[in-house]
Amino acid sequence: MESYLLDWANLLLRWVHVITAIAWVGSSFYFVFLDNNLIRPKSPDLLEKGVDGALWAVHGGGFYNPQKYMVAPKKIHTHLHWFYWESYSTWLTGFSLFTVSYLWNAGTYLIDKSLMDWSQAGAIGVALGFLVVFWLIYDRICQWFGFRKNGDAVVGAMLFVVICFAAWLSCHWFAGRAAFLLTGAMIATAMSANVFFWIIPGQRKVIAQMAAGEAVDPIHGKRAKQRSVHNTYFTLPVLFAMLSNHYSFTYSNPHNWVILIMMMLAGALIRQYFVMMHGYRLGRNKNPLGYAVVGVLVILAVIIALKPDASKSIANNADRAGQNGSIAYKDVQKVLETRCYMCHGAAVQMKNVRLDSPEGVKQHAQAMYQQVVVTRIMRMNNATNISEDERTLIGAWFQAGAKTD
Repeated sequence: MESYLLDWANLLLRWVHVITAIAWVGSSFYFVFLDNNLIRPKSPDLLEKGVDGALWAVHGGGFYNPQKYMVAPKKIHTHLHWFYWESYSTWLTGFSLFTVSYLWNAGTYLIDKSLMDWSQAGAIGVALGFLVVFWLIYDRICQWFGFRKNGDAVVGAMLFVVICFAAWLSCHWFAGRAAFLLTGAMIATAMSANVFFWIIPGQRKVIAQMAAGEAVDPIHGKRAKQRSVHNTYFTLPVLFAMLSNHYSFTYSNPHNWVILIMMMLAGALIRQYFVMMHGYRLGRNKNPLGYAVVGVLVILAVIIALKPDASKSIANNADRAGQNGSIAYKDVQKVLETRCYMCHGAAVQMKNVRLDSPEGVKQHAQAMYQQVVVTRIMRMNNATNISEDERTLIGAWFQAGAKTD
């Protein structure tokens, strides 16, 4: 029953997390688009009001005229909408999902004893430490170097080094699947922390100064803009780290940390292209196509590097073995007894899958082949030490017809 309820919690949290993430990423992308497409008005009345940029747009049958004030308008005449619950909801649902999927079953999903044989409490503590420590380092870098000469370049270079080290460390301490997710969660936490600790508090201070009739300090807007820009470049790397844990050929590779870094770098480069493309259309900067080209080339390089060797492929060897003759079910049963019954037997039926009877094996034969031979997800982190020969045996048995008599 616990496994069943956890599956529902996982599904519902993932659903809500995706919905809130779409809302947050969508609003973030929209405001980056606005910032790069607003044109300084020439109308005296707009300039007098403090409008620094304006844009006309049409959508859904209506015309819109967003305007940006620098540093702030003299007065807000209607309801003021705040953009922060998209961020908070995304982080809260994401952390809840991380807790249910990884921290709750740390011994299975978080720990890979071949990398680091530590207690569940220790692994959970270090995983949570990644989220906190990265934020502290990132925040200090921004405060110390963000507004100095060439501050953006310095901050970007330093963050790249820090993220590379964190990716290397997580992939050497945790199971590959968890390491990818943890690296993404680490960056995503910094994104939400930017909103919580700097962007929204800074905007509240601006409103308080406006209400008191004081001169508005422009540093709050500059800092909020800085962190908002960082968030937009973090977005695609985080999305890759989150999605990649569904594809074992990425995180199960011996050089998985390199793959993670390269794909996140490609995402940041491609995002840079889209950000700069807005300005290019208005003649504000040079054609940024080079960023997209480099990003795509990096992805292609990773695809080529991960290309499987057909002669060494377990699935391919299983195909050949299956073509050479039928595999006795009793041989497959021995593998299941040793590697699978502890989670899919009489005592425990994880995911409602039971493999200690011919009927159960026949019912789940397709899933067994996919999970054990093709994607190699099972056993998770290879906790029961399934050998390459045993995977080949199961593949050959399936290719030969998956007979259980």
